[in-house]
Amino acid sequence: MEHLARHGVKPEEAEDVVMAARQPYPLERPDAKWLVWGRTPAGRALQVVFVLDDDDTIYVIHARDLTAREKQRYRRRRR
Repeated sequence: MEHLARHGVKPEEAEDVVMAARQPYPLERPDAKWLVWGRTPAGRALQVVFVLDDDDTIYVIHARDLTAREKQRYRRRRR
C-alpha cells in the first residue's frame, strides 16, 4: 500500500479499476502478475498491477496515473 500512497492512489481507487476491468484487461504479465488500465468512478485513469493468491484474493502491488500517451492508447482500445 505504501507504493500506492507514493503515487497518490487510494486503495479503493485501485480496487475499483481492477473490479471493473473490461477486455482486453486484465493482461497477464511475467511473474504471475496482472495489469489493468481503467478509470475510477470519478474518472481518474489508472494503471494497476496486482497478483492473485491461491484463494483468488487480489493484492495490488502497484498503481499510478496513466500518462497522456497511455490515455490515448486506452481510449483507442475501448472503441
